[in-house]
Amino acid sequence: MTEQKKTPLEGLRVIDASTVIAGPTIGMIMGDFGADVIKVEHPRGDVLRNTGYLKDGVGLWFKMANRNKRCITLNFSNEKGQELFKELIKSTDVLIENFRTGTMEKWGLGWEDLKAINPRLVMIRVTGFGQTGPYKNRPGFGTIAEAFSGFAHTTGEPDGPPTLPNFGLADGIAASYGTFAAMFALYHRDAQGGGEGQYIDLSIYEPLFQVMGPQPLQYDQLGVVQDRYGNRSKNNAPRNTYKTKDGHWVAISTNSPSIVTRVLTLCGGKEVAEDPRFQTPQGRVEHVEEVDGVVAGWIAKHDLKTVLDEFEKAEAAIGPAYSIDQIFEDPQYQAREDIIAVEDEDLGTIRMTNAFPFMSKTPARIKHPGPRKGQHTEDILCGELGLSPEDLAKLREDGAI
Repeated sequence: MTEQKKTPLEGLRVIDASTVIAGPTIGMIMGDFGADVIKVEHPRGDVLRNTGYLKDGVGLWFKMANRNKRCITLNFSNEKGQELFKELIKSTDVLIENFRTGTMEKWGLGWEDLKAINPRLVMIRVTGFGQTGPYKNRPGFGTIAEAFSGFAHTTGEPDGPPTLPNFGLADGIAASYGTFAAMFALYHRDAQGGGEGQYIDLSIYEPLFQVMGPQPLQYDQLGVVQDRYGNRSKNNAPRNTYKTKDGHWVAISTNSPSIVTRVLTLCGGKEVAEDPRFQTPQGRVEHVEEVDGVVAGWIAKHDLKTVLDEFEKAEAAIGPAYSIDQIFEDPQYQAREDIIAVEDEDLGTIRMTNAFPFMSKTPARIKHPGPRKGQHTEDILCGELGLSPEDLAKLREDGAI
């Protein structure tokens, strides 16, 4: 029998009182790595349950973003719901919430209120624009962050509009930042002996703004405003997507002189590779139409398999622009088990993205997809807080759960 390795966050309790994507994804990551994550929903349920594609009335996005969690319902605007939440906070290490700035304070559940109950609490506060500044009370979602951060301005074709991604890019990046910030806070609390928790002010736009790279520095020092270049780059060439003879697309990046030489030799021969105009990144960008023409012309004459094989032989970087059905069939994805099968009580066997990154000693583990609304309310409120079934019935009657 294969030994079940220990997960790194065993013994850590997390309350995920957030909705939709960014906050729940923080809880998902922490749950993947062993934390006991309790998803606290309003009795109406997280709107993500009905967002995106559904099968048999079951939201697929919710199933992934809330895997490995236990679900209960609480109404924070109800006094009894607030008291129950405070009881849970006493044994909680990390709280994730994404209500609009000031809302938790209105309910008596703000940072000052909760740290008085549990000084060791780490509270992640996810909002569109952060807890301070003139925009702190504005509603904000990933789409707004993708525009506000400058991402959309630099994405798309030069003569086209700013382009938004059709997936939760800003939310996903914010979730990654929120997760490592929580771990920094826990390290300070525990490993460094600080003993106290802290709150984390996580806007959705700022992590994406940082990922955008040195644009502020470039503007400050050179007055450069980065515009849309399509799939090309102002830093190097060739860098683009190219269509193969059989109608597939591939992406190429050449970030080192040796790779540039190999790509241009493969696609245009030694004469093109040694052309004086193409010996520096600046020169290739200046003559990008000719460089791209050479590469695009060669790729257009060959099918996808030949293109990939020849680039691999030349030790040049290339990647197919996959759709999800192609990803399912790719041997690299299969070998690394990037997509795993999980048993679900609503849908049976389902396949979803694995937990990353892989860890040799304490790997992640996906035990179950997102549960039904309130599925663990009785287990937690009765089994852990000591309420009776009669108490539970009265709480439901009063609208507290």
